[in-house]
Amino acid sequence: MAEERLQKILARAGVASRRAAEELIAGGRVAVDGTVVNQLGAKADPARQKITLDGQALPSPEAKEYWLVHKPAGVVSTVRDPQGRRRVVDLLPPEAGARLYPVGRLDYDSEGLVLMTNDGELAYRLMHPRYKVPKVYRVWVSGHPSGETIARLRSGVVIDGRSTAPARVHLKSGTALRSKLSFIIHEGRKREIRLMCATVGHPVQRLVRVGLGPLHMDDLPSGACRRLGFAEVAELKAAAGLITGCKPSLHGVKKSARQGGGSACEAAKRSQCPSGRNKGR
Repeated sequence: MAEERLQKILARAGVASRRAAEELIAGGRVAVDGTVVNQLGAKADPARQKITLDGQALPSPEAKEYWLVHKPAGVVSTVRDPQGRRRVVDLLPPEAGARLYPVGRLDYDSEGLVLMTNDGELAYRLMHPRYKVPKVYRVWVSGHPSGETIARLRSGVVIDGRSTAPARVHLKSGTALRSKLSFIIHEGRKREIRLMCATVGHPVQRLVRVGLGPLHMDDLPSGACRRLGFAEVAELKAAAGLITGCKPSLHGVKKSARQGGGSACEAAKRSQCPSGRNKGR
């Protein structure tokens, strides 16, 4: 097997997403043939070299799992929490895999769609702005933003000396006291939407993520979860550029004009896993 970047090897083994794997490497927790490696560009050959995390050999790659969770406010979207608060992994049913982690994070006070998986490559691509996978939010803010303010949010707001990427922002409804906005963004900076709205003078009162690429929360109740079906996974991979046969669109993916009914998405839909529609407890 050819050499690969260490973060990709760690992600494929299911121990972390690629972004989290980079933190493990930078923290000096990964070794190759007994030598600690903390350079993010380092490569290794898992077929010839012994790669360890905290002194333990990497586990064999697990079967990939994909779960959609509706995170309520007051739940942390991390695998571990030193404060002992309720975590998004606590919402998964007993049959879910032991090493699932969230794709991106929602703030403690935010709600909505969280994808849980052990597919590190997919997680990396869904979150990296390079792949332009849209994240869709419904946001309630204080006051009534003007047209000029909406234009500022769309073109980019300077946060910590750097402008946010252009976003699709629309005013859905509002009064002088409270307004509802829709946001579609492609990057995932920490507390990005909250900071954007605060910067333009309209603090967020409530934030709900309702979509990730082609995946939508629909009517899944707060605190509930369900396993994704084959078609949904195929569409996510197509949106992230991991498989062909579906063309990305602004709100997710659509059938390729070249492939027509023979696209990967349609093939996956024909083999839809019934369990993908079952909600977890």
